[in-house]
Amino acid sequence: MSELRFPEGFRWGAATAAYQIEGAARDDGRGPSIWDTFSRTPGRVFQGHTGDVACDHYHRYADDVALMAELGLHTYRFSVAWPRIQPDGTGPVNPRGLDFYDRLTDALLARGIDPIVTLYHWDLPQTLQDRGGWTARETAEHFATYATAVHARLGDRVGTWTTLNEPWCSAYLGYGNGVHAPGERDAGSAFTAVHHLLLGHGLAARALRAAGAETVGITLNPADVCPADPDSAADAAAARLVDGLQNRIFLDPLLRAAYPDDVLEHVGRMVDPATFVRDGDEKLIAAPIDLLGINFYQPTYVAGRPGGAGSDAYPGTDGAVEFLPATGPLTDMGWMIEPAGLTRLLERIATDYPGVPLLVTENGAAFPDKAGSDPVGEVQDTDRVAYLDGHLRAAHQAIARGVDLRGYLVWSLLDNFEWAEGYRKRFGIVHVDYLTQRRTLKSSARWYQEVISRNGL
Repeated sequence: MSELRFPEGFRWGAATAAYQIEGAARDDGRGPSIWDTFSRTPGRVFQGHTGDVACDHYHRYADDVALMAELGLHTYRFSVAWPRIQPDGTGPVNPRGLDFYDRLTDALLARGIDPIVTLYHWDLPQTLQDRGGWTARETAEHFATYATAVHARLGDRVGTWTTLNEPWCSAYLGYGNGVHAPGERDAGSAFTAVHHLLLGHGLAARALRAAGAETVGITLNPADVCPADPDSAADAAAARLVDGLQNRIFLDPLLRAAYPDDVLEHVGRMVDPATFVRDGDEKLIAAPIDLLGINFYQPTYVAGRPGGAGSDAYPGTDGAVEFLPATGPLTDMGWMIEPAGLTRLLERIATDYPGVPLLVTENGAAFPDKAGSDPVGEVQDTDRVAYLDGHLRAAHQAIARGVDLRGYLVWSLLDNFEWAEGYRKRFGIVHVDYLTQRRTLKSSARWYQEVISRNGL
């Protein structure tokens, strides 16, 4: 293939999340999160795995930062564990929790790596969940207070702040179908959580801006939703419904200051939005942002079929929508590999919501990697290299078509606790032996190192 170069200043990096890598679940005053509770609930997580130890990044962060520097990363996106900062979600700040992120930030900057802080990657303090979690409006207000506390400690060194990671997952998988913590199964609760998550973003974004934050954004996991038959009116209607639940319910209030009418009508069949949306909320949600993070893994294909099974991850689609099974080459998660979906998604967002710079904040794939698969010590993961290469070419194509894409962060730096899948799915470009905590570079890491050094493919 022809040689491709990315724009000057393009940000290359990697991403992780606190509960997935830190471990040290009871160290230095950290309180329990909904994922501590969920992972201890029988049958919720594969083989009862928990994030108690994970990659022990809390104690090994200096070595991990050294690995990042070796790979030449420009930036590193990590999340802050709310239960480390406020063990009960409210009240006094725990200085020992902030001390860890202080040390991590300083270690990154000493190596020339720019930190991107995500304030919420799903680890809600359990005490707040006991009071309703994201179905309670007060959680959004407490989130803004927490955001202010973290910025007060790190804001002199951290320039880029993202409020939430994938609120779709927090709401629909956490409160709708119960696949993720806190494990509730109620459509009305899911939509209530959507709104309070977005409200929390808006309140936190305003608080961060008032405190002097340079760059404020949010990370979504929008889907490239495609009708099975582009010429079918029924399939197009199904695609619009799913697009509303996955994409527009977040993008429209964030960037247009209003929920879409068709989405509100759909939500109203399960819960009255007036019970949780107050006058002025949409204006609060639409606090100006400087960056929109895009997490992309696979496209979604749907058909409009009477009696369709729908999906419990998309409330109200049963009886009308059929989600097509993934085809072609698949990842170890069973996800479809279609890089063109990333190009289509980036173009669509740039067209429909112009003026907001984009950053691919997560993209990657799980494959069944094994340490010791190479005589010189590296783990050979050629499938992952092919996946990343294809998606970087797709991102480059979007840039060539005018999309303002500022950077790309691979998911993930390390193999880690993959939520309900436990430790059986590996997304890292660095292999982790969970018994010894030994890190081994995979061939994808060396490949990515070369991409970064060349600023291209």
